[in-house]
Order: sequence, then C-alpha cells, then structure tokens
Amino acid sequence: MYRTIYVPVDNSDYSNASIDLALTLGKAFRSSLVGSHVYAAKLHDVRFKQMEFTLPDEYKEETELEKQRKIHDALIARGLHLISDSYLDLMDARAKEAALSFERKHFDGKNFEAIVRDVNESGYDLVILGALGQGAVKDSLVGSVVERLLRRTEVDTLVVRDLAQVPTASVPAAIDGRIIVCLDGSQHSWAALVTACRLATQFEKTVELLAVASTASPEDEGAREDLALLRAHLQVAERYARAQGVKTSCQLLERPGLPRETIAAYVQVTPPWLLVAGRCGSDANGTAPIGSTTEHLLRHAPCNLLVSGKRVEPAGL
Repeated sequence: MYRTIYVPVDNSDYSNASIDLALTLGKAFRSSLVGSHVYAAKLHDVRFKQMEFTLPDEYKEETELEKQRKIHDALIARGLHLISDSYLDLMDARAKEAALSFERKHFDGKNFEAIVRDVNESGYDLVILGALGQGAVKDSLVGSVVERLLRRTEVDTLVVRDLAQVPTASVPAAIDGRIIVCLDGSQHSWAALVTACRLATQFEKTVELLAVASTASPEDEGAREDLALLRAHLQVAERYARAQGVKTSCQLLERPGLPRETIAAYVQVTPPWLLVAGRCGSDANGTAPIGSTTEHLLRHAPCNLLVSGKRVEPAGL
C-alpha cells in the first residue's frame, strides 16, 4: 500500500510522533522510510554580511572579508549539517531495529520550499508530518509548513495532531479503534474509503462511514435529492467495507450550517484513531489544491488526519 514513507523531522514532539507512526505503518506494509531535515545556512550567511561593518578595520579589506565569509560559511554549514544528522540518527537507528530500509536527506533553504520540492520530485506514497513543529506559535493548531505542503502537493499526507493516539514502542496499541472516513461521493472520498479499509484491516480497526447533509425544509426538492444520494453512497461504501472484512458503522448527520463545521464538531466529542478525508470534495471546481472542508478539518479537527490525494471511481470498488 505504501512503498515509500517520507517524514520531515525537526526533533519536536510532533516530529518524533511522526517517526513512531512511520515505523508502525512501515512495519505493517514493509515500506522504505525516508527522513529529511531542512536547515538555513544561507540565512546565517546573510546575517554575517549584515554584521560585517562591526568587524575590526583589519578584516574589512575585501580579500580578507571574502576569506572570513568562506570560513564562516563552512563552519555554519558543517555545524547545521551535524545537527541535522543528529535529528535523523534516531529515525535511522529505529528503522534498522525494525529491519526497514532508511534514507536520510538534508536540505539547505526555506523549510516548506525544500520539502515541497522533494515531495514533488521523489514520488513518495505517503508523507507523515506533525501538525506543529519547533517554530509553533502559541495556541496554533496547525503550522504553516503543513498548510503550504498540502496546497502544493497531491500525495497522501498524514498530519499528526493527537499524540495520545500514536502507537509507540512502549504503547503499541492506540486508545480508540475507530477510523472515520468522510464520504460525499467524490472520487477523492472513495479513495479515502479504500485507504481507510486497508488500514482497518491491517490494524484491526473499525471504520465509521460519515456523511453530512445540511438541514433544509421538507419542500426543498434539491436537499431531498442530496440526502437520498448520500444514503446511496453510504450503502455502496458499507457493502465495499464489509466485502473487505471490515467492521463498519454508518452516520448520516443532518445539521444546519456547513458540513465541514458539523464534521469538526462531531470528531471533537470523541476523537477517532484516525480521520480520513479526500483532498477535494464533490463540489470541487478542479482547480483548488485542497477543498474547503478538508482545509477546515486540518485547522480544527483535534485528531490525526489523513488527507487522501488519490481518486477512485465507485464503479471500480
């Protein structure tokens, strides 16, 4: 299912939990693991040049300045590379313990730009990264790197937010066995269903099929048709899941307001082991990199979120 799993690391709690989850999935699917860290040596080069006017006069001659710049650049790059390696050493050692292939990558540059470029060039099957990193702003729920990554890539991306639901070496089983998959009849949501069932089979979880309809008056024929269509989608999804040997339950929620707010409120009450959502929904115009519902869940759902970038036709289920 996942041949190659990619984890950008920064030694934060969420990053370390991402490594735990990558190892769990890697052992289940015999995946190859890739870890990366981005450092900013060039930024230090700029800062050094800004401070050159403070140097003693004997160092301000251009030849001497160039010499000092090279010494400074070499020391900074070497030091940051060593720090980067120390972050990756943990993942390397644990991958070896699990007998999994591991590749380490280092990049010098802006964090999200380097990660996005690597993801788009390397063909990974899954990216796992923390909702927040070392640069987290107080009270924030999701970092800018995650948001920028999801707007610029199409690969399946698992965002780690609920650390208590991540299996570790000391606590191998998660607390809650549910996987919730959001279903609206879009190709992305059917792909999310397939992914959820594969994970449920591998980790002995149940799958909860969740669809949401906005409450409308009984006279609203369009709303009645939408509701009937969602029921039909749930029936198809339930048949598919049961054919895979997965225990399922269905929830069709009729609520006022936007479906994305209903889903976020629903998972707030009893957060699942994992929430799986398609990258874009049935109302996508084909140009948006990520749908408004999934983006809302990224920002507000309290659980770990797997954004499925694949597409599946229901006829192929």
